Amino acid sequence: MPDLPEQFGQIDIYLFDQLLRGRIAPGMRVVDAGCGSGRNLVYLLREGNEVFGADADARAVEHLRRLAQSLAPNLPAGNFRVEAVEQMTFPDGCADVVLSSAVLHFARDDDQFRAMLRGTWRVLKAGGLFFCRLASSIGMENRVERVAGRRFRLPDGSERYLVDEALLIELTEELGGQLLDPLKTTVVQNQRCMTTWVVRKNG
Repeated sequence: MPDLPEQFGQIDIYLFDQLLRGRIAPGMRVVDAGCGSGRNLVYLLREGNEVFGADADARAVEHLRRLAQSLAPNLPAGNFRVEAVEQMTFPDGCADVVLSSAVLHFARDDDQFRAMLRGTWRVLKAGGLFFCRLASSIGMENRVERVAGRRFRLPDGSERYLVDEALLIELTEELGGQLLDPLKTTVVQNQRCMTTWVVRKNG
């Protein structure tokens, strides 16, 4: 039996929590929007999920294709595509689960953020699970410096598009979803805040 790192890869601990709670089951179709090299997909590939991914980084997608070939050789290489999340070519409502891990906070401005979010939400079927981790100002409101709009400079020196509680609640309603968990934010000392946003798409 593989050890934990081999079985789960470098999975986001909050995504691991969703697995433990049975919200992502074997056989479900999963789209990772902004998949990178697939750090959150190792277990899902092993468990026989129908996995898809999209990322603008061609090298990351190629790495994911090799990973998928080794863990789930029956999956077509075309499941993993080099494309921006706002321009994904997967069909509407095709996924039981959509992952967006550390992606949306790279938006340049409001327009791109909403385009990225709409493109991600579009591929989720009614009743499906949207799992999102993104940078926020929650818990660090007085330690971030506004650059323009919702673009802020964080204490670690990086710039990110930051959401807050009010915006996430507004977006949940606007998208036609309901929170499955209360918003949960991790404050990384002297660096950043990361919020977990888990939503069910209404039927």
